[in-house]
Amino acid sequence: MRVKDCGLQRGCGEMSNGLAGESTVKVFSNSDKYEAIVYVVDDEAPIRRALATLMRSVDMHVETFASPEEFLQHPRPLVPSCLILDVRLRNKNGIAFHQEIVRCGLRIPVLFMTGHGDIEMSVKAMKAGAIDFFAKPFRDQDILDAVGQALAKDATRLASEHTVAALRASYHTLSPREKEVLPFILAGLLNKQIASAMNLSEITVKVHRGQVMRKLGARSLPDLVRKAEALGIEPHELSGSQSRRGD
Repeated sequence: MRVKDCGLQRGCGEMSNGLAGESTVKVFSNSDKYEAIVYVVDDEAPIRRALATLMRSVDMHVETFASPEEFLQHPRPLVPSCLILDVRLRNKNGIAFHQEIVRCGLRIPVLFMTGHGDIEMSVKAMKAGAIDFFAKPFRDQDILDAVGQALAKDATRLASEHTVAALRASYHTLSPREKEVLPFILAGLLNKQIASAMNLSEITVKVHRGQVMRKLGARSLPDLVRKAEALGIEPHELSGSQSRRGD
């Protein structure tokens, strides 16, 4: 953004945080605020200071950067976070930078802001995966609400990734034979059907089935199917002579 409308053309008394309006409601629970981080990338120091002051006024942890390069070089812990990103940066287009970090696998919710926004630019940003788009001046509470929603969304993503990572670790504890048996179980085959298909004894299949259920923490076949889907494991493709019947 070039010289942004952050209160420089208005009285200081009208904009206590340098942004339009004042915040009266905190948007993130006290237990989560201190674990979450709001990142701000903007090449104008007054905007960085104003947003930092606003976020800290509701007890949020905020880190500010003058350039995308500074942001990328900064250590980022695995906690709920979001990025408030200026569309018009010196020597860098904010939307292009967002596309770069998405391609690099950085899955952080992004809120764009600009002093020169238009419909075409906002549509482009939203199509690129932005959570929201703010044209200056904007109300403090509007961006606080958007930040709260972005942090909640990222917290859900991290929790999901943690669950899948733990599940993947459990899957790796399966023996090679248990991994072979798993797709047949997912297909709903009986132990005797699996035994016939794999040339094993029925009691051996029963033992493997029990181990698979135990190691993956599955309470039932539907639960096992859900866990397998999360891992990207497909059921065994049934032949015409096999039926989908559970034990």
